[in-house]
Amino acid sequence: MRDRPHDKIRPVEIIPNFQKKPYGSCLIKQGETIVLCSAQVLEKIPDWLKEEKSGWITAEYSMLPGSSETRIFRNRGHVNGRTREIERIIGRSLRASVDMHKLGERTIWIDCDVIQADGGTRTASITGGFVALVLAIKKLMKEGKLAENPIKYHVAAISAGIVDGKPLLDLCYEEDSKADVDLNVAMTENMEIVEIQGTSERAPLSREMLDKLLDMAEKGIKELIEKQKEALACADS
Repeated sequence: MRDRPHDKIRPVEIIPNFQKKPYGSCLIKQGETIVLCSAQVLEKIPDWLKEEKSGWITAEYSMLPGSSETRIFRNRGHVNGRTREIERIIGRSLRASVDMHKLGERTIWIDCDVIQADGGTRTASITGGFVALVLAIKKLMKEGKLAENPIKYHVAAISAGIVDGKPLLDLCYEEDSKADVDLNVAMTENMEIVEIQGTSERAPLSREMLDKLLDMAEKGIKELIEKQKEALACADS
């Protein structure tokens, strides 16, 4: 039973610098979903980028064996299609927030490990991954490896959907599993859309209802970006 308004996000906590070894890290808790995000820096870029004099940001995503009621088997050399799709969504969303030329010829690798899954793991990975990315860039600047900040704007993501004919924001697993429509949205702090991924499971989605879902997503993303800013301010203090 949902214990919050239809357009209210779940309780969110972002703990910056959760790990000490990576260049940047955070633990994001969104409802019962928990994701550990870390950022590592490699002083090299893919071969196909060398003519561009540009940096690169990429992501890996995994669900740990105990993150779900059914054991998730570890990746032993095979990445399934769902995981690859999520990794591409995370990477695209985070790259949209950065001026790659200012980043220089280096790669920032974002790892998102789901400790506990209860819906919205990919969107929480984007929101938390951005915080880890910013912390990594701040460390690069502190070390004198970057002349200026390449971050253009904050990016965060959230889910929205239609359950039993009603629009809902930030779906937990129970809601997501029976949703008529499931939508994942990533936006900048200027409320520009970076990524929309949506599926109508049982009935076509009207343009009117799509607009309602996007309006709800915008509201939720504004709240998430405030949480990001609070976490980054805490890391600086």
